[in-house]
Amino acid sequence: MTFQTKISGVPLDMKAVGDDGTIEGYGSIFGNVDSYGEIVMPGAFSQSLVDAKRAGKKIKMLWQHDSGKPIGVWEDLAEDAKGLYVKGRLLKDVSPLAAEAYGLLKEEALDGLSIGYRTQDADPHPTKPGIIQLKKLLLREVSIVTFAANDRARVESVKQILAAGNLPTVREFEEFLRDAGGFSKSLAVAIAAKATPHLRGEPEAKADDALTRFLAAMQA
Repeated sequence: MTFQTKISGVPLDMKAVGDDGTIEGYGSIFGNVDSYGEIVMPGAFSQSLVDAKRAGKKIKMLWQHDSGKPIGVWEDLAEDAKGLYVKGRLLKDVSPLAAEAYGLLKEEALDGLSIGYRTQDADPHPTKPGIIQLKKLLLREVSIVTFAANDRARVESVKQILAAGNLPTVREFEEFLRDAGGFSKSLAVAIAAKATPHLRGEPEAKADDALTRFLAAMQA
């Protein structure tokens, strides 16, 4: 049986890495068009999670999708409005590789999660040519991976926020600058800090011409 992999559209929140090896985040995000031209739909994992629980099977926590390198256990997996929420524990006192992953996550050398799955039901998107809706997935594992952010998904996510007449959060804007714009972390932080009043919608904020043009270009 051939399984595919898909990277989450958001990085693992580093505040969610506990001293005991506990980690939490999202293995998949709903509604984002990823670099494969696919959208994971709400409910895609629900039957798979139910079936695994009934059968007493654990969704594996792997290192970089390597089935020979389990590094922890997922203790809570559930769908919510955002996507596939996962919470688990790196077995850093048992596995040297898990201890390595823990240290790399804490130092932000690793930043995310990715799922291993098989597509069971998918259809062309009714209004977006060339885009596939993934409606039912057999979830096999959720891996710790080096790159969590799907650049295209993040760009599309920010554009969707702008198209709806809203603004991204400061963090979303900073991550957009780093992933899509190629800015260094320090420069992205500096630019996002300057844009903070505008992104928060503070009434006294007056956007300068450069920032106005940049935000307008993001909507193009």
